[in-house]
Amino acid sequence: MNEKIHHGRNIKRFREMMGIKQEALAFELGEDWSQKKVSLLEQKEEVEEELLKQVAEILKVPAEAIKMFDEEQVVNIISNTFNDQSNGYNYYPTFNINPLEKWFEALEENKKLYERLLESEQEKVEIMKRMLEK
Repeated sequence: MNEKIHHGRNIKRFREMMGIKQEALAFELGEDWSQKKVSLLEQKEEVEEELLKQVAEILKVPAEAIKMFDEEQVVNIISNTFNDQSNGYNYYPTFNINPLEKWFEALEENKKLYERLLESEQEKVEIMKRMLEK
């Protein structure tokens, strides 16, 4: 498996995961950027280091994540993990779970997710305010 990792496709994946539209990314990249230019960027197999760092900073992900993320490898790892039944896995495990403790963990996780969602929405509002001011 010697295929190169497609930087543009990874930029698109991370952008979509963050809920950021191409227009908003273009706005953050600067005046000489447009939605069309972002679309073309997302089609490039290899993105220049400086631009990659700038996009990564806007998307709030490490540049290495964009350079190294290989969806095919992730799918293969997951597939092998769940389909390989010859490695002596215990497919009938015994779990000792305290339901109340798990419930509190879930509540705490929900709280963290809500806080991150709120923060993300506040960032979007700030971006929109800056766009309207221009």
